[in-house]
Amino acid sequence: MAIEIGKIRNVGVVGHGGVGKTSLVEAMLFATGAVTRLGRVDDGSTTTDFDPDEIKRKISINTSLAYGDWKGHRINLVDTPGYGDFIADARAGLRVVEAAVVVVDAVAGVQVQTEKVWKFASEYNLPRVVVVNRLDRERSDFFRTFESLARRLKGRLVALHLPVGEESSFKGFVDLVKMKAVTVVGGKPVEGEIPGDLADRTKEYREKLVEAAAETDDELLSKYLDEGSLGEPEMLKALRAGIAEGKLVPVVCAATAKSIGVHALLDLIVDSLPSPADRAEIAGTDLKTKQASTRAADAKAPVTALVFKTLSDPHIGRLSLFRVTSGTVRADSTLLNPGRGARERMGHVSWLQGKTQKNVEALGPGEIGVAQKLKETLTGDTLSDEAHPFELPRITFPEPAISFAIQPKTRGDEDKISNALARIAEEDPTVHYHFDPETKQLLVSGVGSLHVEMVVERMKRKYNVDVNLLPPRIPYKETVKGRAEGQGKYKKQTGGRGQYGDTWLRVEPLQRGGGFEFVDDVFGGAVPRNFIPSVEKGVRDCMKKGIIAGYPVVDLKVTLYDGSYHDVDSSDMAFQIAASMGLQKVFVDAHPILLEPIMNVEVTTPADHAGDVIGDLNSRRGRIVGMEPAGETAAVRASVPMAEMLTYESSLRSMTGGRGGYSMEFSHYEEVPSFLADKVVKEAKAEKEKAEKH
Repeated sequence: MAIEIGKIRNVGVVGHGGVGKTSLVEAMLFATGAVTRLGRVDDGSTTTDFDPDEIKRKISINTSLAYGDWKGHRINLVDTPGYGDFIADARAGLRVVEAAVVVVDAVAGVQVQTEKVWKFASEYNLPRVVVVNRLDRERSDFFRTFESLARRLKGRLVALHLPVGEESSFKGFVDLVKMKAVTVVGGKPVEGEIPGDLADRTKEYREKLVEAAAETDDELLSKYLDEGSLGEPEMLKALRAGIAEGKLVPVVCAATAKSIGVHALLDLIVDSLPSPADRAEIAGTDLKTKQASTRAADAKAPVTALVFKTLSDPHIGRLSLFRVTSGTVRADSTLLNPGRGARERMGHVSWLQGKTQKNVEALGPGEIGVAQKLKETLTGDTLSDEAHPFELPRITFPEPAISFAIQPKTRGDEDKISNALARIAEEDPTVHYHFDPETKQLLVSGVGSLHVEMVVERMKRKYNVDVNLLPPRIPYKETVKGRAEGQGKYKKQTGGRGQYGDTWLRVEPLQRGGGFEFVDDVFGGAVPRNFIPSVEKGVRDCMKKGIIAGYPVVDLKVTLYDGSYHDVDSSDMAFQIAASMGLQKVFVDAHPILLEPIMNVEVTTPADHAGDVIGDLNSRRGRIVGMEPAGETAAVRASVPMAEMLTYESSLRSMTGGRGGYSMEFSHYEEVPSFLADKVVKEAKAEKEKAEKH
């Protein structure tokens, strides 16, 4: 039986890496009785960090699901990663919930990814609760953290709790609504009187809370200003409405290691956060009419569901995590994936507790579940009723920022590599890979270097493929700046028939992007007509292989203006070889140069680091094209040689304290300065010699 929609709370647990999100989820599951033993991240025993990579590194890499029942309500918890390289998963997780629990560390305060997930939550218009966690740690400070929240995050933040005790003696909190102190005894919260030394502070923060509640409603505000206070029921009602609408952001205390604050958070989720029924109708596209339309979150409406995460299990196969937005998804039903024109049989549908599936007959609107072995459906796809096809807006993922070349450790593993990468890219839409025909390398791109390293580890563990990571080669090109002409002659006399071809070639540059032009300017049959295509083929083959450093030659005009032949010994092959020899000789006399790819780079950085970013781009031979301030951040646009961008990610991270991001795309080719060109040519020759030895 599907759960009644008004009794569901879908909550995304988000925040910077290492602030205790997974431990908080575990403590909530334990408090609801969903798990009988409290798992720990350090032991690798938590419900939502079950992937071997997560256990090894003690961080969340994937979004995972868990649920517990509290006071007659089903709470679905979406535990998301907080490290920058995996933050796209948090964005996808927030797409399928009605509210966010933002966890911050009481020692570190607001960190980089806190700001990012806050933006995601604002984008989806989600009410949020801030949990100040780890108040039992050394150097933790609730009030300092509260200030950093108010300073750096947009929204009306109000404290619902004040800490009782600090650091290792932190033992509970003052509930500013009930005006009671709550301490944990034997794992259970116990209410008592407020300690005397907290009386003044409690009074001050209680007044701020009442004022914030009054401000959510004009009538209440005038009553508050007239009478100077509000009745308990009025204040509670205003607070709950303010939180549910996202007008107020409550800040609460917690120390998951001591189970402090967990029960209060569960109460707050049930009492004040919205259910799926409170959300407006879901917008999307009705594919019959091709018009924008909406669907009601009603069990009897046609089915619509959004797949927000794909996991690949070597034993079970593909798992698709989805949120039902309308209608009822039944086991063994068939749904349509309109984006791919595929029919999918749902087979078993289940609730997901970490990695454990619990099969159910049906999932109603607002529920989050998992389906196995869907054939074509991937992250971001909609599943809908066949008779009423409907598509929800796709989840957008960031473009990859960094690429590495991948090389198999054992010969013959090429096919295994592409199979493994295809499966990994299904799970993670931020992994891209392609073969670069110019540099003959298989490139894997990800959000950051840790992300790409994880891909390599996963290939080894799940698919038994061992690879090396190398920086990608730069696709340089060769061309000339001047004109030159000369002879290429091939003459070979052995027993029997010989070989003879003789060509006179002129080379000159074409404009950038001009490609290649071959001109036949031979008079009086010095080279017979039937050998002209052979001369052109010899020139083209030589250009492909490169002349000074083994990179393809571009933007070149080659004219054949004279030559000679032999009635018996001349052949297509002889003229191909002669033309190739001629081009190699003449090219070197025509002032050869190297060209390098220039990238359009856009960097977003906190405004106070913009100067450092610009200075650093200049030092990378970059040209600054423009800068736009956008509030507290700035966007810097520049053109920078690709060769200078290979190490950019880590430099940007240290320059901006991890708060900068960048994207880049290819723009055009430009000449490499001669002092650098010499170095590239030397390296290319050394590599060629090494390859020939092997």
